[in-house]
Amino acid sequence: MSEKFEKIAFGGGCHWCTEAVFQQIIGVKLVEQGYIASTGKDADFSEAVIVHFNNKEIPLARLIEIHLHTHQSTSSHSMREKYRSAVYYFDKSTKEKASEIILNLQSHFEEEIITKVLPFALFEASRKEIQNYYQKGPDRPFCRNFIHPKLSLLRKKFFKDLA
Repeated sequence: MSEKFEKIAFGGGCHWCTEAVFQQIIGVKLVEQGYIASTGKDADFSEAVIVHFNNKEIPLARLIEIHLHTHQSTSSHSMREKYRSAVYYFDKSTKEKASEIILNLQSHFEEEIITKVLPFALFEASRKEIQNYYQKGPDRPFCRNFIHPKLSLLRKKFFKDLA
């Protein structure tokens, strides 16, 4: 019997960081790095990833919780156009689930979560040279300065979810 994968997309920080985080998680089968556009005022492309996962191994709620804790989900900083804090859904039922999950996780944060739940519209993959960025060079300065701290947090807070 073949596995059934679901998908969800996340944006928040640099897609190199987001890709590296989700590549560590049990039940995640594929992480596509690139740029995602939604609709309306969020129709411009923003750095993001599409995560293909087995819901029996890692539930959507846990993926969203990991996402909220591994980027600045409460910060409306000046780079939000390039790094939109979002959960992109592919169907209406996921929209409702994601919104409820974020609402339930608000109590885990001192500041208000600004992460939007948005419809997925378009995806443009990153250039091959920068895909799997962390896996190709974990000792690069960018990885040491930005990705290592996120992975350290992941190992401390979500160690049971690591592959």
